[in-house]
Amino acid sequence: MRSDGARAESVASQYLMRHGLTIVARNFRTRGGEIDLVARDGRTLVFVEVRMRRSEGFGGAAASITWRKRERLVRAAGAYLAMLGREPACRFDAILMRSLDPTTIEWQRDVFALDR
Repeated sequence: MRSDGARAESVASQYLMRHGLTIVARNFRTRGGEIDLVARDGRTLVFVEVRMRRSEGFGGAAASITWRKRERLVRAAGAYLAMLGREPACRFDAILMRSLDPTTIEWQRDVFALDR
């Protein structure tokens, strides 16, 4: 049985593909962190964090992306870029959901910068 997190990532990847992105990696893990989805939007590499919170308590899905989580995402993105051996244009997006229903998706593009 798949977890809600894995199902949310699947719903998010389908949503992004319907909007023209190509998924190039899922659950990229390093010692420093994990990136849920890596996608291409034209020539731009997109690191996607998928967050589902059924309740808006404690700020909902967006508030769950803390500075510590961002730090881990940046570290993992750096490792991914090092693995590529080049640094294409890239951005961080967030897919925020209240349920596994794709109509609840809020897609936030370029939510923070990769400071390198």
